[in-house]
Amino acid sequence: MASIDSLMTSPPVTALVSEPLTAAVSRMHDHRVGSVVVMEGSRAIGIVTERDVLRATAQPLGEQSVGAVMTAPVDTVDVTTPLPDALALMRERGYRHMPVTDHGNPVGVVSLRDLMRVASIGPAEVPRGLKGVVVADTEVGDVRGSEGFYHYRQYSAVELAERRPIEDVWRLMIDGALPTSPAEREAFIDEVAQLRTIPKSVLDVLPAIAAVSEPLQGLRTALSLAAADRGLQPVIDIDGAQRRDDALFLCAVTPTLLCALHRVRLGHEVVAPRADLGYAANYLHMLTGVEPTAEHARAVEQYLVSTIDHGFNASTFTARVVASTGADMGACVVAAIGSLSGPLHGGAPSRALALLDEIGSPDRIDEVVAPMVERGDKIMGFGHAVYSTDDPRSVMLRGVARRIAGDESSRRLVAFAEATEAGVIDVLDRLKPGRHIRTNVEFYAGVVMQLCGIPPEMFTPTFASSRVIGWCANVLEQAADNKIIRPSARYIGPPPPQAVPAMT
Repeated sequence: MASIDSLMTSPPVTALVSEPLTAAVSRMHDHRVGSVVVMEGSRAIGIVTERDVLRATAQPLGEQSVGAVMTAPVDTVDVTTPLPDALALMRERGYRHMPVTDHGNPVGVVSLRDLMRVASIGPAEVPRGLKGVVVADTEVGDVRGSEGFYHYRQYSAVELAERRPIEDVWRLMIDGALPTSPAEREAFIDEVAQLRTIPKSVLDVLPAIAAVSEPLQGLRTALSLAAADRGLQPVIDIDGAQRRDDALFLCAVTPTLLCALHRVRLGHEVVAPRADLGYAANYLHMLTGVEPTAEHARAVEQYLVSTIDHGFNASTFTARVVASTGADMGACVVAAIGSLSGPLHGGAPSRALALLDEIGSPDRIDEVVAPMVERGDKIMGFGHAVYSTDDPRSVMLRGVARRIAGDESSRRLVAFAEATEAGVIDVLDRLKPGRHIRTNVEFYAGVVMQLCGIPPEMFTPTFASSRVIGWCANVLEQAADNKIIRPSARYIGPPPPQAVPAMT
């Protein structure tokens, strides 16, 4: 079996804590490495990785020092550590690079990619749910759970939600760059506006679909029909430009389909998209039939931006698996919708509000929640598979909820939600010490959507209306550099071969 010293980059590329960050970045580029070890004498005191540099780009690099952005203190792995142990450690702690030491002295750096490349380790020890397993390289975005940070390409997702309209972020995800001028923004808006209309062949069958399904279920059928009507071809058979066109169509028509399915199910007329309204305002208008206030449209837009992408979650991974087979873009998105329909993925906002209803008043939090925790029940709206700190989406949406709570009833709801958040955290800290379970995006998403007039049955469909952008961005990336995703499984049944018994 290979050893760490045969895999590591040696000697390590190093930097001093007082050096300008630009010098360390230049060194990383020159040596073609993904990290530099920060030294103090002969001792490693920190590490600067590509992730740290990406996070630091919010400010001019020339104004920052290595010490200001490094991760410290730094964990190290000894050169004698068995490879399976080193791999397990890096997976458990979410590291991509670790300094390697020999008797305490830094002698190299090993990367998670290096360890995963060693075929003799991994398959029999892959954790359930693939937690911590790196399955692909991506430029779409990432989640840094221990830091409470996630990004779309090189930009903070929360900052994008606070500063940019969703059309800008849509362009970023599909084309790889934000618009740099009003003309570029308007050109993209005009391009996608023409794709929002539901094809007539699909519109004609919406009543039949809506009669037997809820909007998210119906979307699978309606979107399949829309993809067929447009003639979408396998991504393996078309060029990048056509794949982009297919992606824009699916992203543009999905919100229209969802709103139409909801309205038809209630016996209302379908509301067509309006060219003079932005994405979020159009969504609320098509859903309710009433033009929303600018305040509500902006609140929903911030929610939609914040949920466009979030790492290799279940539905995104599903989309990429299907894309890896060469299937058409519609098939990839429909498969992702099926994954999203599960309550453990996208179905929690309405369940989080149901928890508020069940609690009823702050003095009943312990009475309701403590038995649930003791039984091992999942507390909807709390906890996340990736974050070990506050979910940045929840923090942002809490502020949005406060901002739009204009009347007394709305302010009471937000105050009750905040009291419930604090009370449930007290219970969780008491009964699950050290777990640091906090609210996730679903908790305040439900509050924001309710304040903006979105009914609970449309909470998860609303999530899907923007997440389709992230799915399509991932499918485009998968198709551009494809390898079919075909993992293995460990058989644990009765030992074969056994004789087939005769019928008696």
